[in-house]
Amino acid sequence: MAKERHDPATGRCTTGHEWNGIEELETPIPRIVLFFLAVTTLIAIGYWILMPAWPLGVTYTKGLLGIDQRKVVAKQVEDAAAARAAWTDRIAQASLSEIAADPDLMRHVRETGRTHFIDNCAACHGTGGTGGPGFPNLSAKAWLWGGEPEAILETIRVGINSAHAETRTSQMLAFGRDGTLEREQVRAVAAYVRSLSGLPTSADNKALIPAGKEIFSANCTACHGEDARGNTDIGAPNLTDETWIYGSDAQTVFTTIYSGRQGQMPSWESRLSPVDRKLLALYVGTLGEDRQ
Repeated sequence: MAKERHDPATGRCTTGHEWNGIEELETPIPRIVLFFLAVTTLIAIGYWILMPAWPLGVTYTKGLLGIDQRKVVAKQVEDAAAARAAWTDRIAQASLSEIAADPDLMRHVRETGRTHFIDNCAACHGTGGTGGPGFPNLSAKAWLWGGEPEAILETIRVGINSAHAETRTSQMLAFGRDGTLEREQVRAVAAYVRSLSGLPTSADNKALIPAGKEIFSANCTACHGEDARGNTDIGAPNLTDETWIYGSDAQTVFTTIYSGRQGQMPSWESRLSPVDRKLLALYVGTLGEDRQ
């Protein structure tokens, strides 16, 4: 059993416990600690009396103040909906051009439209709309189906190659896989297409460009046009700009021509309300403005 003794330095009794020459003092708890313990206890008791606190089977103590957080939140949601309706009703009734001309409504477009975009579109197009391999860069203004607000709104509504009955439909043919062109012909077309954007190419591929131009004229102009600037009526991309959906290196362009492409975008008609689709369409149209 530990033996008590007085510490010579403090005059207080020790607990009798010693470890490697260090002894434990029996120091009383500071009064300030007891004070705060008493205060917090009183606060807790006061809270239990004033606020909802204790469960009682299927109910709970209501508290003298009668505060109900469920009602508070419900009121906040109701107030927020009323405040939102003040401008969403205007958006529902106004045309896209009228909304675009109204700075106050466009402020809501940039705020709420961005939220819709991040929630629904960023997984494919990125938070800034810059896209990635296989997903168009919406901030580059290189539109497949047109960049007017009405065209963007329609694309969002019906999707591309989606299950919607009115979906936009487009497909890049597999010229090599389906035997329309020989492998060397595909290489020649790829060299020509890359030259339209002024991309650097090897000496061997440069020699293929004249033949590639002839093959392009015979096989590709129906969709991409004689000038290769595309056709927004059928979703054919402009091949003369610097924007590439799948990549601009020689191998990727060859693969696109040889194996074909068929991108897909879901229809949002059943997922977003008409007002939300308007907000999203107008917001998409603002992407890339900071770079102009």
